[in-house]
Amino acid sequence: QVQLVESGGGLVQAGGSLRLSCAASGGTFSLYTMGWFRQAPGKEREFVAAISRSGTITNYADSVKGRFTISRDNAKNTVYLQMNSLQPEDTAVYYCAARNRPTIVLASTISYDFWGQGTQVTVSS
Repeated sequence: QVQLVESGGGLVQAGGSLRLSCAASGGTFSLYTMGWFRQAPGKEREFVAAISRSGTITNYADSVKGRFTISRDNAKNTVYLQMNSLQPEDTAVYYCAARNRPTIVLASTISYDFWGQGTQVTVSS
């Protein structure tokens, strides 16, 4: 069983930055495709970004492309989400997820096997 723990959320003004971290334990981190998702109040959970096992391939939702960067450190069993130029519409609970299956295409629609508990990001205008 894989445990994922997110951290780094908080309150930030519009235009500011935050870096989220997700620490994994209980498995072989380098074998997992990792993703970030978010869910705003009253809305469905949506894909934000994903990164391949080696970190060489990434994918982003159009809404965050150019502002957010996903990265990973397999030696530290951690995936990151650097969020710049934050806007009020980025306010949500952010979740990291791990996929423990082969991934041929890093599509936004692939399913994940393990989820963290989430961390709140609030962007004030």
